[in-house]
Amino acid sequence: MAAKMNTSVHHSANGHVEMTEDTTSLKQERVAILDAGAQYGKVIDRRIRELKVETDFLPLETTASVIKQRKYKAIVISGGPGSINDTKPVLCDPHIFELGIPILGICYGIQLINKIFGGAVEKKTSREDGQFKISVDTSSPIFSGLSSTQDVLLTHGDTVTQVAPGFREIAKSGNLVAGIDNEAKMIYGVQFHPEVDLTVHGVDMFKNFLFKIAGCSGQFTMDCRIHSCMDEIKKICGSSKILSLVSGGVDSTVCTALLSQALGASSVYAVHIDNGFMRKNESEQVTQSLSALGLKLTVINASHTFYNAKTLQNSSDMDYPVKRWYSQTLNNSSDPEEKRKIIGDTFIQVANDAIKELKLDPKTTMLAQGTLRPDLIESGSAMASCKADAIKTHHNDTNLVRALREQGKVVEPLKDFHKDEVRELGVQLGLPRNLVDRHPFPGPGLAIRVICGEKPYHKDDYADTKLIVTTIVNYSESLTKPHTSLIAIKNASSPEEQEFMKFFSDKYKVTATLLPIKTVGVQGDCRTYSYVVALSSDENVSYNDLMTLAKLIPRICHNVNRIVYAFGGRIHYPINDITPTYLSTCVLDLIKEADYIARKVLRDSGHMKSLSQMPVVLIPVHFDRDPLSRIPSCQRSVVIRTFITNDFMTGVPATIDKEIPEHVFLEMAKQIKKIPGISRVLYDLTAKPPGTTEWE
Repeated sequence: MAAKMNTSVHHSANGHVEMTEDTTSLKQERVAILDAGAQYGKVIDRRIRELKVETDFLPLETTASVIKQRKYKAIVISGGPGSINDTKPVLCDPHIFELGIPILGICYGIQLINKIFGGAVEKKTSREDGQFKISVDTSSPIFSGLSSTQDVLLTHGDTVTQVAPGFREIAKSGNLVAGIDNEAKMIYGVQFHPEVDLTVHGVDMFKNFLFKIAGCSGQFTMDCRIHSCMDEIKKICGSSKILSLVSGGVDSTVCTALLSQALGASSVYAVHIDNGFMRKNESEQVTQSLSALGLKLTVINASHTFYNAKTLQNSSDMDYPVKRWYSQTLNNSSDPEEKRKIIGDTFIQVANDAIKELKLDPKTTMLAQGTLRPDLIESGSAMASCKADAIKTHHNDTNLVRALREQGKVVEPLKDFHKDEVRELGVQLGLPRNLVDRHPFPGPGLAIRVICGEKPYHKDDYADTKLIVTTIVNYSESLTKPHTSLIAIKNASSPEEQEFMKFFSDKYKVTATLLPIKTVGVQGDCRTYSYVVALSSDENVSYNDLMTLAKLIPRICHNVNRIVYAFGGRIHYPINDITPTYLSTCVLDLIKEADYIARKVLRDSGHMKSLSQMPVVLIPVHFDRDPLSRIPSCQRSVVIRTFITNDFMTGVPATIDKEIPEHVFLEMAKQIKKIPGISRVLYDLTAKPPGTTEWE
């Protein structure tokens, strides 16, 4: 953990953030991370600390005088959702470049550096969201010792189009600039994200920057995080009683175990709330596993309460800034954000009722949550970043939760941890491996794994999007009949990508079907709600080639953030409507049974540990209906979403026949297809980004 500092903050006349502090107790080898609002800003912090270099996470506007006063060894400027070409872009103090210390700009950071030094940055027709191969100049110190081709995570719309005077181009992604440097000034910029797992040698790049360029020695050794957390818990909680919400997942279980060790078991009341959206038999299994740990557990069946719950919504209309209204009841809501907020607020209401039932004093009782850093980042919480875009509201970070935090009524000892760190923490606390290695299950449960709605998602761009994705999978044929969509595709792709599209369409006959539903994604550090494309074929198509195509389509067609493959042969008919779907009992029974079957097949195959997570999603799509037959849309389909990751900030789907044999998924599809009312089973091919782990 960072050294404690006595710091005060004020704003100077030019708007920059000024900070003064007692520097007598500060270590002298630290790196400043200037936050431009990146989804991965806190991952930069984590990566550098893992290399035993101390960090401070600071506002982007932090002045050069503060940087100089604190004697930072280097500066890292994070990515962010904004554009340097915005009317009022977020800017750093330009005087930091005169301090003579190494600077690394990441994503938005490279664009900021290039613009400040007189280069050009423009929005291109091609955007990059996902893992791509780039070429790098290994003569640059940042790439020292690496091969000339690197797998990296790119997620951006703007790009450097003219390198600033005094800088040189040191990396390329197709025909786009992916890196620049000025060795004399020790300033480096990369368009990709070296901090995430999808950049395979990102840690080596950080090592080059920290040790070879900045001259850090790596002597900052972490104290045991268990003791640090316990000290924080004792300081925050004092003699309060703690109501700890335990879902049964690793986060809440580790949180409760940590609280029990820090405060004593008699001060911690573990409560498991069954919200009605648990997996089949989940609450029974959770109760057994938690009771075996010796936790004093109270189980509350609140299914009916959640099913009919509402919450207050705030107007975003600037003409009516104080307007508030009640949402739909949860069982009648189709909006993903509304569903998440209802569930999060209802958890708090049920917890308040539990405090009364347990005869605890509300004034001296605190609420404990197993909130992780990624939860806060994706929710756009100020606890993680003041500039990050909100991707989706987590149930443990609703407005009601934030209000309780401001009152000092919430303790979240894992808020600076990522999932893999929590697992290691759980092992150190003595929790059994089978518990800490469980696949994560979201707090809102299966409620956010059912895509609800009554009307198809058709925007004005639907027809154009459909034409573009069809042209991509039929690229060779399209070359013989040039049209506007082909021109757009060529402008948005590199020669290598065009060659792949030609190869793919020559080798396979694949249909691309645009589905009239939307899912949440992360593109360019921003939240998107975009279309889904379903690929299908009567032939055996290489899954590696399908994965490559799945990366390519969202890069060219920005209106798409998720690609799936449909088992069961080619889709012959377009999908123009959806099956009306809400969180009814029969719909929940469908998703529970499909989820149970998929997990059983995976577990029986012995490949459960090959995946980090496997959400099973119900979508309101009825395939294989001849429009002339006038059969109404009355069935639904199931999507299997595999996910492989360490930090749960980025990740990739499992490649069939690589991580898991094809016959495992075919067996899942075969068994799930037997469920009455299921039309097809599909496989999610999307990495994160551009698609998030969950669909909602």
